[in-house]
Amino acid sequence: MTRVYLSIGANLGDREASLREAVRRLSALGTVALSSSIRETEPWGGVQQPMFLNMAVALDTDLTPNDLLASVKEIERNMGRVPGPRYGPRLIDIDILLYGDTRVQTDVLRIPHPHMLERDFVMVPLREIAPQAAEAARALLEETDHADVSLRSDRP
Repeated sequence: MTRVYLSIGANLGDREASLREAVRRLSALGTVALSSSIRETEPWGGVQQPMFLNMAVALDTDLTPNDLLASVKEIERNMGRVPGPRYGPRLIDIDILLYGDTRVQTDVLRIPHPHMLERDFVMVPLREIAPQAAEAARALLEETDHADVSLRSDRP
């Protein structure tokens, strides 16, 4: 089993019910070991849209990173997510933040999530359930070549 950290967000429909349903569906992929409180947050990315609800979960799973990604995307589709504008409104959004201490860089998957340190709506819930994982993320990202990402030292 590998401990994986995920970020979950929603800003359309019954946002809280969507988060809870996503957690329920994630439990079919392993054991949901920890979940943060739910926080209301401003949209990120410059697209005008409703406020988000966000949370983080720790999942213990035997799935490989690619299989986990496929399963998460299937959960999103089955919950009604449809393609839309980048950083746009969504019924559900599930991002893989960390997969143990594994680094992945492909065209479809990057672990650790390259923008997680820039997003308080990700880092605050993650620090709530796993402060050591939040610090590990910083170290992993500093060791990973993300040419299109600049780390900001003024953010935890």
